[in-house]
Amino acid sequence: MVDVLAQLGAVTREVRVEQIDGTESHVQSLSQTYRSPIDDVWDAVTSAERIPRWFMPVSGELRLGGRYQLEGNAGGEVLECDPPEGDAARFRVTWEFGGGVTWLTVRLATEGDGTRLELEHVAHAADVPAEMWETFGPGATGVGWDGGLLGLALHLLPGDTPITPGQAEAWTATDEGRAFYRGAADAWAAAAVDGGADAEAAKRQADATYGFYTGT
Repeated sequence: MVDVLAQLGAVTREVRVEQIDGTESHVQSLSQTYRSPIDDVWDAVTSAERIPRWFMPVSGELRLGGRYQLEGNAGGEVLECDPPEGDAARFRVTWEFGGGVTWLTVRLATEGDGTRLELEHVAHAADVPAEMWETFGPGATGVGWDGGLLGLALHLLPGDTPITPGQAEAWTATDEGRAFYRGAADAWAAAAVDGGADAEAAKRQADATYGFYTGT
């Protein structure tokens, strides 16, 4: 069983607009602390053997300069790769999907007896279809990343059992799954409002995002 409320509350979300390399960009970030040492979390998020156990099948070369491909989803190039040294680690990749390119950075830091993971997703505002942003807002991608952090949390528990894509899809239709996606969509709406978005528009976007992920 998934403690939906606990998982949603364990994640910190932020939405902001920044000038990056002279270009206005949407920046979304999520962070969560896991009760696992940094070496284990690093292996979980960079190992071709372990990534499919909590996220989705991946192929390619998971090394600096290599290219990767997630089955049925995004691919890209590994731009930076800094394994754990002391209390920190990070990697940065392009996230190429549907002809567009965005950028993903994952940072790890030792926090007490565990590891804090921060995921940052950057997209040039001009490259995000205006209709998509107006309809779904940051939840369009953010809710998917929430699902990834949930998968990683389950994977890092003792006695991890791999979750197949079919099982994950079936879970979406359960009461528990719908509660998770409802909560995640609303959490991204709250983050958008904190970032300066209109509250009514953010609520409409959360409803649309929930409907998209659950097919309701």
